[in-house]
Amino acid sequence: MIDLATLISYVAIVFGFVFIPGPATLLTIARSTSSGTRVGVATGVGIAAGDMVHTVLAIAGISAIIAASAMLFSVVKYLGAGYLIYLGIRTILAKAPTELAANTLPISAGKAFHQAILAEVLNPKTALFFLAFLPQFVRPENGPVPLQLLSLGAIFVVLGLVSTLVFAFGAGALGNLLRRNPTILKWQGKVVGAIYCALGVRLALQHR
Repeated sequence: MIDLATLISYVAIVFGFVFIPGPATLLTIARSTSSGTRVGVATGVGIAAGDMVHTVLAIAGISAIIAASAMLFSVVKYLGAGYLIYLGIRTILAKAPTELAANTLPISAGKAFHQAILAEVLNPKTALFFLAFLPQFVRPENGPVPLQLLSLGAIFVVLGLVSTLVFAFGAGALGNLLRRNPTILKWQGKVVGAIYCALGVRLALQHR
């Protein structure tokens, strides 16, 4: 069992980290403003699921293999970047509606959820983060290492989900107001698509 002092330090660091706007936050805000709070929440949950996958991979040692292999790292990186750019181009090219009813949102919650999982899983920087960050809080005297890693990963996922939900609800409320403006409605898809493309380019240019 993780000792209280280590747990408090870990939670404090993670809490500060997850509320710093990053790619996950931008994805959630983009989805919430363009498609509503429900879709933003689904995106946040998808990102959390992707982070849980990274936790399991770190425990299994697969992330270590990716970290040790420049080729594997590059393959995963460019797959993730390509996927984000693909989503961005599709969003930019999609025909903008002149008015948006509640049942004609640009993307469904289910689709946003699956896209968020894939985008997060295909981010090798997240894999390396889990691989490098979690072990710093593991203490052999606190019990089985895999169980400690799983607990730390689960805490990160929960706090990260809380963060994305806060942004999802805030951006969703703002998006409801923005979507009533025909001009904003016309251009919001282009802006969201540009955000996806920018995130994809950013990921492609990242180094290990």
